Amino acid sequence: VSPRQVSAEDISLLVAARLTDAVTEIIDSYLRQSNDHILVSFANSSALAKQIENKAPADIFISANLGWMDYLIQNGLIKRASRRDALGNKLVLVTPVESEIDFEIKPYFPLAKMLGDGRLAIADPDFVPAGQYAAAALKWLDVWSEVASRLAPGSDVRNTLSLVERGETQLGIVYQTDVVGSKKVRIVDYFPTESHPPIIYSFGIVSDHDSPAVLSFYDFLTDEEAMEIFKIYGFVPR
Repeated sequence: VSPRQVSAEDISLLVAARLTDAVTEIIDSYLRQSNDHILVSFANSSALAKQIENKAPADIFISANLGWMDYLIQNGLIKRASRRDALGNKLVLVTPVESEIDFEIKPYFPLAKMLGDGRLAIADPDFVPAGQYAAAALKWLDVWSEVASRLAPGSDVRNTLSLVERGETQLGIVYQTDVVGSKKVRIVDYFPTESHPPIIYSFGIVSDHDSPAVLSFYDFLTDEEAMEIFKIYGFVPR
């Protein structure tokens, strides 16, 4: 992001890419009642946090990674009092919609047996948060050792979903929000929330950027109407 002057009525918003569709709809809703100009950029949380650290134009940050929000607050770049860990997500096991696979996720559940000769689609647990959540859940459920050598690791969770949608794998682990827009997969079951670290999206205002226009939009972004829109896209208000 190249530095530039932002007018008093402009609001610059940096948002984790996973929230693109929901936040776009929320912005549209807000602009029906406001003359403000919303400038939004979607990317991964680490890239956006680095932009804030490098003084790129930004008023509001929504992070899919609590660590990056913590980092910015500790360095005085996000107003601590503005932070709201407002949304959650769920981890789910999916299968192609025509599949007859059906079982309950619980400790020692027969995941390896259900895979048959196939592989488990999962975001790469070495690099991707969704894969890290998935690996943690499978370890907690005591089935990781049975499937660790039978993974189909993807570069991101959308790639993981695509493998299942195309039938290249019969089972995959993704977020609940990924399934909302797909007609090609269905949820087999939800992973227990206690089986993995909480999946939380954190909101905050950039330090010294709490103008009346920014505060007005931030209140809307974290209030009931916006939360109802987030729910439509599969997020869980906290």
